[in-house]
This record gives sequence, structure tokens and C-alpha cells, in this order.
Amino acid sequence: MTYLKNDPDRLDVTLKERRSLLPFKNKVLWFTGMSGAGKSTLAHELENSLHLKGFLTYVLDGDVLRQGLNSDLRFTPKDRKENLRRVAHVARLLYESGIFVIVAFISPYAKSRDFARKLIGSDFIEVFVDCPLEICQQRDIKGLYQKAKNNEISNFTGISAPYEKPTDSEIIIKTNKLDIKQSVKKIVDYIEKLEDDG
Repeated sequence: MTYLKNDPDRLDVTLKERRSLLPFKNKVLWFTGMSGAGKSTLAHELENSLHLKGFLTYVLDGDVLRQGLNSDLRFTPKDRKENLRRVAHVARLLYESGIFVIVAFISPYAKSRDFARKLIGSDFIEVFVDCPLEICQQRDIKGLYQKAKNNEISNFTGISAPYEKPTDSEIIIKTNKLDIKQSVKKIVDYIEKLEDDG
């Protein structure tokens, strides 16, 4: 490790040093929005677009992490808070490795999103995937909203549990007005402007 040779007692590699190996400055893009808003679809399309531009990326998807790391958690307010606490720390670890992290979680509570923002720091970018509830319900191919209305699912965001809309997101994507290509372009344009300004 030649970049450590001037300080043999230092064993860690800094984020700055990791970034020196990559052609970009990494960020954490945190997608928040109700079920059916289009977070996961947009996150993966964005990842494909950034990958083609040479960005090293990784998507943390709420549905996927609930099958593994967070499989012991339910949807109570307490468990939702713990779910987001774990995800924020995983995002921080990936971010510190130099990876461009894309997080796609409902993350309904402002306090949890604020926690993630403080943990990540200035490279945290909140993307509010804004879509009217009625359209989210129309897109719901799994029928989750109807099950929630029938009391088959408890603590379901937008029906029996609240969603606290962000008030200071860096990016707002209205997926009922923009198609996937337009949505991805809006985010990429924002990222590229940061790169140019940085």
C-alpha cells in the first residue's frame, strides 16, 4: 500500500484516498416516497444510467433488505425506526468505501430521514418521489393497498400509518408527470452539476 508508506502506523485508508481511485465524487441518494410511487424502479434505472457513465454504484432496496438484514422487523413505528437506522448505517459504510449509494425506502418519518442525513453528512441527497396516493394505489399490482383497507395488513403507509412528506428535499420527482427517462435525466443533471461545481 504505497499511499500509506509515509505513515507506517496508520492502518486505515481514508475516503479521500478511495475516491482518488475513482473518476467521481460519491454521494448517497436517498429515495423516499409511498409504496407504488416508483422508488425502486427509478433507483435501478438511475443505477444503470450512472453505471454507463462510469460510476461505481449500489442500490439498497427496502423490499430486498427486509428479506435479509431486516427480516426480524415488522412495520410498527418502532420497527420502522430501527429499519431505517440500520439502513442508514449500511449506506454510510458503503459511502465510506467510495461507492455511489442509492437508497430506495419508503422512510415515512422525518426524524429517520434527518438521522440518515446527519449520519451521512453533506453528501446526502434526498430525492422525494412524489406521487398522489390514488395513483400509487392504481399501480399496486400486489394489491397491498386493498389488503390494508380490508385490515389484512396493519401499519400500512398512506392507509393505516402516516407518511410525513419531506419539506427540504434536494430533488423532487413527480412520477405522475414525468416518465422514467425524464425522471432519471433530472437526477443525473443534478449530479453532474454537483460534479461540475465541485
